[in-house]
Amino acid sequence: MAAPHEPLLEFKDVSLKFGDTWALRNVSLTLKPGETRIVFGAAGAGKTTLLKAVIGLVEVDTGDINLFGHDVTSSKETDLFVLRARAGVLFQEGGLFDSLSVGENVEYPLLNQKSNGTGVLALGAAQSRAKDALRFVELAQTFDQFPSELSGGMRRRVGIARAIVTEPPLVLYDSPTAGLDPITANTIMALVAKERDVRNSASLIVTHRYQDGEIMSDFRYDQEQEELVKLGDGKDTALRERTKFIVMKEGAMVFFGTKQELEASGDEYVKRFVRHGDE
Repeated sequence: MAAPHEPLLEFKDVSLKFGDTWALRNVSLTLKPGETRIVFGAAGAGKTTLLKAVIGLVEVDTGDINLFGHDVTSSKETDLFVLRARAGVLFQEGGLFDSLSVGENVEYPLLNQKSNGTGVLALGAAQSRAKDALRFVELAQTFDQFPSELSGGMRRRVGIARAIVTEPPLVLYDSPTAGLDPITANTIMALVAKERDVRNSASLIVTHRYQDGEIMSDFRYDQEQEELVKLGDGKDTALRERTKFIVMKEGAMVFFGTKQELEASGDEYVKRFVRHGDE
């Protein structure tokens, strides 16, 4: 496990162009254990490209990306497999395999990915870990069902279970609440916060929903009460500082700061992504 002061992820002046279009432009950021980055931006702003660059799914033109202390930009594909296995990923819409049961979906990373040189798990051990992950997202009863039998929100929760089953130090979330009703979306974000606070994992979250950032910034998961509790003042100030907001435009980070700083921004583009009052 990385020390609290050591970044799990670091971008140093990263740029990528597709033809004349900037996908990433001079992007620099760090992410340490227990920290959260919420990424907003218009369509085509570079949000998903940012996530892909973290695990080497796109090759950047310039700059350096360090993941778990390894240089992604100069790594061979075989080395990237190991790095990717150490990062949990929740794809848009959950990304489940329809032909596999829920349990088999969650077991998949354990049975098919080598992580940190330890090899893959035996089937029995993988099933046990998968059941634990499903209990974590409160879906233990779905182990033998198929994705088609579940609601959209339940499929997203299974996706989270699969993303965290390896207990990764970093989890990437690509639009975790897209297309969900507000109550279900809040349930999803409560699980994301639970993963961060129970395991001290880092979270990089691309979203269009301002409330997703509010939950990560203003709440923490209380293990004794087994629910989210709202942060107060005083000692909770440091907890709020763990969550920073990023706004991207044409591949560039045009804003980086706390929720309070985001809400105080006078930039017209940045203000588009701030919710004022009830929706």
